[in-house]
Amino acid sequence: MILPRYHIADSAIKGAGKGLFLDETVAAGRIITAPDGIDRTFRHAEISTSPELKAQFHASARWFEDRYTLSPDWPDECYINHSFAPNGLWHLGFVFALADLPPGTEITVDYRHLLPPGESEDFADSLTGEIITGLSWSDSLASSTRALAELLDTTNADRDV
Repeated sequence: MILPRYHIADSAIKGAGKGLFLDETVAAGRIITAPDGIDRTFRHAEISTSPELKAQFHASARWFEDRYTLSPDWPDECYINHSFAPNGLWHLGFVFALADLPPGTEITVDYRHLLPPGESEDFADSLTGEIITGLSWSDSLASSTRALAELLDTTNADRDV
């Protein structure tokens, strides 16, 4: 589920197709998307060995450990594009605003958190040309947890002033 008002439009990221854009300001630390309507997760091995599931893998995201969600109906959350310098933090299926984001901002996350460990996207990062390769679960969880803690510490400190 996407919490702020938004719209889907042509992405500003070269080669990305469509993107998800905010229609309202979202404060740093606020949740942009939250898991919704997920009735099942699949182990990567289960997806890899099932022709039916493997055909839907393009619409998958790692949610936790070796568990992936499949969204073949392509919900609007799937229009969030990749960046190595994202404005959204992917953490356990939630996307948090990494800064105050004004209306018109295209939401991006680092896809390395969504991919299986060591697997690469079939496209490179549009700005750097670097390959986008999935992080291990422990690296993903550790780095997103640290980033979320720092974000919340900063936003809480700003509110206390």
